[in-house]
Amino acid sequence: MARSSTKDAGDQPRLSRERVLRGAMALADSGGIGALTIRSLAQSLGAKPMSVYHYVTNKEEILDGIVDLVFSEIEVPGSDDDWRTEMLRRADSARRALRAHPWAIGLMESRTSPGPATLRHHDAVIATLLGAGFSPALTAHAYALLDSYIYGFALQEAGLPYQGADTAADIAGPIVERFTTGEYPHLLQMTTDYYLRPGYDFGDEFTWGLELILDGLARRLG
Repeated sequence: MARSSTKDAGDQPRLSRERVLRGAMALADSGGIGALTIRSLAQSLGAKPMSVYHYVTNKEEILDGIVDLVFSEIEVPGSDDDWRTEMLRRADSARRALRAHPWAIGLMESRTSPGPATLRHHDAVIATLLGAGFSPALTAHAYALLDSYIYGFALQEAGLPYQGADTAADIAGPIVERFTTGEYPHLLQMTTDYYLRPGYDFGDEFTWGLELILDGLARRLG
């Protein structure tokens, strides 16, 4: 099947596989994965559905492609620094990518036809850990643990009704009123003494938890 750029019938916009996938990612970013169909994608590109099929076989191929685009945005770890620094950098980058594309959280590890960026990323993470002296078993454990934490935090962060520092008060205010009955003293204490303090940002919990995981892995490695 031809994949090169071409001019569609009726003077419609010039398409390419890259443009189709970027358009699909934009749709998912704006409306979630449920908003992405061949018809909606064609409409957003100003093309006909059959024109889209010239570049992708079906929606599954589109999902494979846009997940690979997300992986291409995550920094690949290398051997320039120690393994811990590389894992921190990679985790921070993955979190940023998932914040930009929250629809991808549940799809990152579900594709059975991973693209080149996905495979390159996995290979680099494994190479960094093995190169630091992790055994194959410890490498597998570390990779699974890190990704479980990164994806889990990204999922929780995406579901929060507030984002950034000093934004919790707007949401928590009405909730705190329900604590004043005395039935939930510990919730009241945590909310007033910690969550509502100036500068609190749930995102800061990410680095704290990640450091704890890396400390544990360093002990196992030692």
